[in-house]
Amino acid sequence: MTGLLAARVLADFYRSVIVVERDILPYGPQTRRGVPQGGLPHIPAARLTRILDQLFPGFLDELLAGGARVWGDGDLSRLCINFGGHQLLRSGQVPDPESIVIHYAHRPFLEWSLRRRVRAAPNVEFLQGCEAVRLPATQNQGRVTGVVLARRDSGAEDTLTADLVVDATGRGSRTPIFLQELGYGRPREDQLKVHVTYAGLPVYLPPGALWENVTLTAAEPSSPMAFAMFAGENNTYMLAVQTLAGQQAPKDIAALLNCLTGVAPPHVLAALRSAEPLADVTQYRFPSNRWRRYDKLSRIPDGLLVMGDAVCSFNPLYGQGMSVAAIEALILSDCLAQGDEGLPRRYFRAAAKEIGVAWQTAVSSDLALPQIAGKRTVSVRLRNALVDRMIVAAQTDPTMVQRFLRLMNMVGPRAELIRPSTMLRMAG
Repeated sequence: MTGLLAARVLADFYRSVIVVERDILPYGPQTRRGVPQGGLPHIPAARLTRILDQLFPGFLDELLAGGARVWGDGDLSRLCINFGGHQLLRSGQVPDPESIVIHYAHRPFLEWSLRRRVRAAPNVEFLQGCEAVRLPATQNQGRVTGVVLARRDSGAEDTLTADLVVDATGRGSRTPIFLQELGYGRPREDQLKVHVTYAGLPVYLPPGALWENVTLTAAEPSSPMAFAMFAGENNTYMLAVQTLAGQQAPKDIAALLNCLTGVAPPHVLAALRSAEPLADVTQYRFPSNRWRRYDKLSRIPDGLLVMGDAVCSFNPLYGQGMSVAAIEALILSDCLAQGDEGLPRRYFRAAAKEIGVAWQTAVSSDLALPQIAGKRTVSVRLRNALVDRMIVAAQTDPTMVQRFLRLMNMVGPRAELIRPSTMLRMAG
């Protein structure tokens, strides 16, 4: 997703853009080896879908034409969300439905749809079955001049020259190693270890079998297991459980359904027991929130940028990764519009400001659970207390549900939690 978004932006500024992909890409919306979490629940946050429609006009209409769902009428009965043991209001409507429109499309379908649009650009080319093994640089090591690629089937190497190299290879990014080989320091890494494991699968439910578009039960101190089930295209649903702090996750559907007793709402669990599994249970392990601080490097070569999970990866439960990648794509566009002088420094500093907001959200939320080891600063405790008060108020107040959903979808004001009107509703 990050690489596709970067390619779309780069196509506006460069004569030729080459997307180097390790996998041999499927022809349809299928999970693939390079995206091991692709078969687990994803919701494209409202911030992401707004940016996608900005970069690819008509994209959301294409998703809907392909069978995706949309929640745009504010009907709260379509949502079943429980945070911290508090059930968000399930009746009535939010006061301003247009302020929070959510699309439901599974990750493989979303990525495939995006890839088709990127491939349609006349100056974008895909090079499949290759991976980066080195970064060549000029003699004085002041600029990266391309990338050395190796074929995954034969190991044969070739050098691809480029004016700009963008690393969008995810958590496994080797750029820190490449920088060290070129004589630069590795970026500092900020981490919060969570050791979560996801286990889930896609299922099919007949039309009308389940009213809700989303069912989400977050982990809480007394029950450290989360459950998510999201609707998608053509009456398919993705469901998963999340265990944390190294707890065992179920390995088959029978064990998965058994562990949902007392976690999933009874009517949802009943629907799942009659659902048609569309794949085996897959597991995905996520060891830690991790932020590689390229913005703090004292020296960095020109001609090299890093985006998406290769910079910062968050606990997937909070659904921020794709949105942050989309925000970074817009930052890249703004930086390129100002020329390439000092591009890496300008980009990393601007991206860090946006990443920092998402980082605080993810880390603070994880530290609300005593099972996660970490320093609980005054700001973390204060933020968690305010979020808890917001959720308590959202049990009965549709305005607070709307504000909470806007925060979750990264479209609400950053100061939403401390707005006077929000504080008054919390107190009430």
